[in-house]
Amino acid sequence: MSRKTAREVAMKLAFASLLGGEDTYDAVLDKSGIEESPAEDDIVFSKAILDGILAHCDEIDALIHELAIGWKLERMPRVDLSILRVAIYEMMYREDIPLSVSINEAVELAKQFGGDRSSAYINGMLGTLAKRLSEEKEQ
Repeated sequence: MSRKTAREVAMKLAFASLLGGEDTYDAVLDKSGIEESPAEDDIVFSKAILDGILAHCDEIDALIHELAIGWKLERMPRVDLSILRVAIYEMMYREDIPLSVSINEAVELAKQFGGDRSSAYINGMLGTLAKRLSEEKEQ
C-alpha cells in the first residue's frame, strides 16, 4: 500500500466516524477493494492521520468553517468534509508532508469520491490555507 492509499483509508475512516460507524481500520481496508497488503508504515501513517483528526477536530472544523465561505459544516457533503479534515490535519500538524502534496492528494480524493464541483472547491479552500500558512511561516 502507498501513502496515497493510506490517506484514502484514513478518509474513509473519518467518513465512517461522521456517520456514527464503528468500522475499524481492517474493516475499511477489507471493504475498499484494495488488494495490496499494507506495509506497517502505511498502517501507522493512516492511523496517525485518523488519531490526529480526532485529537484536533475542533480546531480543524473551525478552520473549515472559516474557509468555507457561504457553507455551514452541517450542509457540507460528508465526503468533502472528510477529505478536508485529512488534508487540513496534514497541512497544520504534519511538517513531514509538503503542503502541495496534501492539496494534490485531497483534490484527487475529491475527484474520485466527491461531487462534480468538490475538487475545485476543495482545491480553492486548501490553496487559501496554504497561502496563509506560507505567509505566517515567512513572518
